[in-house]
Amino acid sequence: MTDEIKQWEYRVQTIGGFFGTKDEYIQATLDEWGSEGWEAINVYTPSGSGNVTIVAKRPLTERARRMRSMPPQ
Repeated sequence: MTDEIKQWEYRVQTIGGFFGTKDEYIQATLDEWGSEGWEAINVYTPSGSGNVTIVAKRPLTERARRMRSMPPQ
């Protein structure tokens, strides 16, 4: 049996605006990401903004690895 190092892919997105972000929108975003296999690992508000930045990860699949190695179009 070999121990394979788990590889991850990450997603970072800032949502919201000048007047802040509604909890319902944050929850809907997290629910959508969860259904795609993403796990939020950090959620924070950048200083002085009404935005919320979400950082998430999920295991890197072979398909995602291939997509990354393709040249940009």
